[in-house]
Amino acid sequence: MNQVIGFVGLGRMGGPMSGRLLAAGNALCVFDNSAAAMAPMKDAGADTAASPEDIGNKADVVFVSLPTPDVVENVVLNGIGKGQRVKTVIDLSTSGPGMAGRVSSGLEKRGIAWIDAPVSGGIAGAKGGTLAVMASGPRPAFDQVEGLLKNFGKIFFVGEKAGLGQVAKLANNLLAAAAMAVSSEAMVMGVKAGIDPHVLLDIINAGSGRNSATQDKFPRSILPGTFDFGFATGLSYKDVRLCVDEAESMGVPMVVGAVVRQMLAVTNAKYGPASDFTSMARVIEEWAGVEVRG
Repeated sequence: MNQVIGFVGLGRMGGPMSGRLLAAGNALCVFDNSAAAMAPMKDAGADTAASPEDIGNKADVVFVSLPTPDVVENVVLNGIGKGQRVKTVIDLSTSGPGMAGRVSSGLEKRGIAWIDAPVSGGIAGAKGGTLAVMASGPRPAFDQVEGLLKNFGKIFFVGEKAGLGQVAKLANNLLAAAAMAVSSEAMVMGVKAGIDPHVLLDIINAGSGRNSATQDKFPRSILPGTFDFGFATGLSYKDVRLCVDEAESMGVPMVVGAVVRQMLAVTNAKYGPASDFTSMARVIEEWAGVEVRG
């Protein structure tokens, strides 16, 4: 029997990632709560499942790309993991090491391997296959699915303990959010003083202050005033909360991380969880009474 790959969650990241698996010639079965999200994949040749459990009955390896830890845990343990065919579940979501440990333990009792493999690189990386993939789990299971993961980008094997990939991803996302927050403060200060924002960005990016926000997010989403980088405030807030909570449970102080969490809390409350996380700059702009625009 030929190997069938399953994919649950066809959102802004899951859609293009599942498309890459299909384009690589894999037999693919997909599921999403939205029939509209499944339609393009069905038209492209993928099979569809009626539920997460159904996909666990149809596929040998199942990927999940879902928004929150509780959703991942419920879908995997109460859905996919009840399937009779599935042998490996791979979580591409940012869902935290605590959840990874619980789900890994639950699946192990059923003879199913768990790989957490969160990704970084945004929608463009998902479409282009240039994501960073942070994988952890049993080495034999990882070796069997490494070829599939290569469809998404560059793989970093973090270790065999469940959740290590999640720790790496939370650290990455904390830094991305922190860069966005502090760069917003610096840019707003410069513009209010009278510096052209393009000039200030050029200075920062030629010096030691350059970072992912000044090099990419400000030119693309803040100077044009579009605030459409592609990562929701609610998701960034969730990731930073997870990071700070996990660090504190490990006895690692996160003084700066806690402030970034509060900045995202303000942005989330003011502009809503569906807003783009670059809206952190809008909060600073409003407080300072100036806009950073091209």
